[in-house]
Amino acid sequence: MTDISDFTMDYFSLKGKNAIVTGGNTGLGQAFTLALATAGANVFVPSIVDDDGTTGPLVEERGGRYAFITADVTAPGAPGEIVTACVDRLGSLDILVNSAGICPLAGVLEFGRAQWDATVAVNLTAAFEMAYEAAKVMIPQRSGKIINICSLFSFLGGRWSSAYAATKHGLAGFTKAYCDELAEYEIQVNGIAPGYYATEITTATRSDPATNQRVLDHIPAARWGDPADLMGATVFLAGRASDYVSGHVLVVDGGYLVR
Repeated sequence: MTDISDFTMDYFSLKGKNAIVTGGNTGLGQAFTLALATAGANVFVPSIVDDDGTTGPLVEERGGRYAFITADVTAPGAPGEIVTACVDRLGSLDILVNSAGICPLAGVLEFGRAQWDATVAVNLTAAFEMAYEAAKVMIPQRSGKIINICSLFSFLGGRWSSAYAATKHGLAGFTKAYCDELAEYEIQVNGIAPGYYATEITTATRSDPATNQRVLDHIPAARWGDPADLMGATVFLAGRASDYVSGHVLVVDGGYLVR
């Protein structure tokens, strides 16, 4: 048993750790990337969105190494190739953040099989395949952190977003299932469920006074989340401080779910 007097802020340090953050060069994904780098990790980012050159310098300013590849996580064989490339370029894989996701919106009669399949492929199947490939590396080394980016819609329904809600419910369940199998190897599997955040994807909602106020009325904190609000949760779940936390979905929503 660890002596509690041994506890230091090093429990939150990620110095020398290597991480993959899917979609980690834009939006909330970039916040996860910078959180890990700030705590000392090197970050490998596969993304279907071309890198605009802003994320790498921010990682390097924080003392980390940054590697990027253009990759579609839904392509056959891509998750295995991504994990192999990370190990080749950074030397190991200690942390996986499954951040890539899509949320097409349409009413019931306008939302067909094509949109459903695309959403499942990115939000759920790719997360499973990335975690499966990461586990191949983490089990032999008997250590690792897998963080699945869930959502408030892991707990709620959602108008015009049936596939998104279904996949995020599924991702929360997958998080618990993989925890049950991987905990014995000292691999922790958890989720983060962001609430409503001020990012490019929510610009239209925030720009409309009525819809903006409707969202704010549901948040006890009375403001939209800032991507920086997710960074502490990310470092906690990626570091030694969370070694006895597994199968948990940490909600970071300003209190949205309680109102």
